Amino acid sequence: MITGINHVQVTIPFGTEEDARYFYCDVLGLTEIEKPNVLKKNGGIWLQLGSLQVHLGCENNDHRADSKAHIAYNVSDLDMFRAKFDKLGVKIYENTQIEGFKRFDIRDPFGNRIELMQPNA
Repeated sequence: MITGINHVQVTIPFGTEEDARYFYCDVLGLTEIEKPNVLKKNGGIWLQLGSLQVHLGCENNDHRADSKAHIAYNVSDLDMFRAKFDKLGVKIYENTQIEGFKRFDIRDPFGNRIELMQPNA
């Protein structure tokens, strides 16, 4: 029986951890956590979001920007993120709206798709 999700992993190119820290910690507001020593040699960073972890593993993947794979984050202020991304020059991709949510997508600096969703009031 599956009882929950322990973590989600997306990938970044080798050697881009500092750029990932800026985007995921400073821009998105996630908190970096310590990786186990035995895994540090693999590169990447781990992040905490509530009870869920987001792992940024390293691999060379030239097709990342073409993928529909993504993480969808629930947010409390979608307009604040839209303004922040506009100010930073991050392209916003309008998404088909679904009942109960406002949403849009962006791509992180490595091409990974990120969906931001806010429940309608």
